Amino acid sequence: MTSNKTVTFSTTRRDFSNTLNKRVNDYFKTTGISRHGNKEMLIKTVFMFSLYFIPYACIIALGITNSWLLLLLTIIMSLGLAGIGLSVMHDANHGAYSNKKWLNTAMGYSLNLVGANSFNWKMQHNVLHHSFTNVHEEDEDISPRGVLRLTPHSAWKRFHRYQHIYAWFLYGLMTLVWLFVKDFVRIVRYHKNGMAKKNNANIVKEWFILVATKVVYLGYIFLIPLLFTNLPWWTIFIGIVVMHYIAGFILAIIFQPAHVIEGTEFPLPDEHNTLENNWAVHQLHTTTNFGNKSRWFSWYVGGLNFQIEHHLFPNVCHVHYRKIASIVKETAAEFGLPYKSAHTFIAALGGHARLLKQLGVKPVEVA
Repeated sequence: MTSNKTVTFSTTRRDFSNTLNKRVNDYFKTTGISRHGNKEMLIKTVFMFSLYFIPYACIIALGITNSWLLLLLTIIMSLGLAGIGLSVMHDANHGAYSNKKWLNTAMGYSLNLVGANSFNWKMQHNVLHHSFTNVHEEDEDISPRGVLRLTPHSAWKRFHRYQHIYAWFLYGLMTLVWLFVKDFVRIVRYHKNGMAKKNNANIVKEWFILVATKVVYLGYIFLIPLLFTNLPWWTIFIGIVVMHYIAGFILAIIFQPAHVIEGTEFPLPDEHNTLENNWAVHQLHTTTNFGNKSRWFSWYVGGLNFQIEHHLFPNVCHVHYRKIASIVKETAAEFGLPYKSAHTFIAALGGHARLLKQLGVKPVEVA
């Protein structure tokens, strides 16, 4: 839930922002490389969609009923589902997939194709999270969500002391909650608080797209298998839940360590509702990279382990993050600014777990 007052950023340290932007722009200009996707991005798109739809087609066309084979195909589909979210729709909805607007829009709707909603995602992720990363009551990613406390500024409850244990089991529910609950709650919220209008959205059109694509998704993921295979409804239902649980867990453990990790910051605006740093410096204080040396890991997660580069240049396709990372790191060091990075993905998960435990401790009341 966002606050009613407009939060602004400080105008200090523009020298860093201007220098960094110039150096990254010069990199693309001198190399002649497009900031958008390339052949690698095309190959990845085909791969991720194949990972999701080929097992599905096999289940329908071959009438597979063997439980273990169905489980294997379901797991493969879950990897494809998460891969589409991490490596395809994410860039597209940031306008980084292609220099063609219609193609970004089309590939952005791949999120609707797998059960969620592109409009809601862009409001929550592009407008709120990227603008006000880790800012209490502005960034919905750290807003109070059920039984999780992801910022020291949220109210503490007794059960939070165990969140470093139960959080991992809840992460798998992420895409299921999107599918059946969150998308409907958010489109109502963004309409009521004026965000939809402010971003020139036709709310009637967005409601139609949301409902229509949910029907299409439930039609092909549940109804078609029910009508054209010998699988009982409960087997199909369990398969859908397992697929989404695995995909949701993958997505959660990739996104969470980037901002909710030991050593990150949760800045609050001052009495004038102004944050201490300018937007670019703010991103350095609230964002962490992880596992940057592993190329296969970076490939699968859509470069989101280069989260600093992504936050500073969200309109640059992730296939370029590894190249511009050295520019960002060197410029940050030159200006005496942080460049936070966990050596491995496992180390990042450890840092996330420790912060969950710290946030689960009852805050000391100050008289």
